[in-house]
Amino acid sequence: MTLSTTIDLIRHGEPEGGTRYRGHTDDPLSELGWQQMRTAVQEHKPWDAIISSPLLRCFEFAQEIAQKNDIVISAEDRFKEIFFGPWEGKTAEEIMQLDPDSLSNFWADPVTHMPAGAETLTEFRDRVMQAWDDVIQQHRGKHLLVVGHGGMMRMILSHILEMPMNNMFRLSVKYAAMSRVRIDHYLEQDLPIIKFHNGSL
Repeated sequence: MTLSTTIDLIRHGEPEGGTRYRGHTDDPLSELGWQQMRTAVQEHKPWDAIISSPLLRCFEFAQEIAQKNDIVISAEDRFKEIFFGPWEGKTAEEIMQLDPDSLSNFWADPVTHMPAGAETLTEFRDRVMQAWDDVIQQHRGKHLLVVGHGGMMRMILSHILEMPMNNMFRLSVKYAAMSRVRIDHYLEQDLPIIKFHNGSL
């Protein structure tokens, strides 16, 4: 029988301050954000362990679930959102006022048009996927919950689907949305399968 690892990825809910290019900016969840997260998970608790980005909008909810259900929790720094440099904490409108073409260039070609001083998509991919591979190897055969960010989830899912990085932002990831990935471990290779995306339990 093939050994399988199941990983539920969930994006944080709405943070205080609403929608903006938040990156490493450490805003906590809003009241609505807490409600979104609790509704997405409800009373489900199938996980052997919880791994979370250390940023407040992820970790505080992960900690609540872990304490409520007596589940082991750890923070993984490499699962932080991409660092947006000078865009950190700004809304799309504020960015467009400073540089009207910057966002359209970014959406058309994010590999080339990240703002100066931001983390590149290649750097982001390398740290997120290294963390992903380490988590799989350290927790083979378990059912995990990973609490993270929209960009982090897009990077993992686009990598599994072998999508070009320029296309990763075409994947919708709503606040508190969940995706389930099953990794089947064969003798020669690991085969990841996306069981569902942008849903809830």
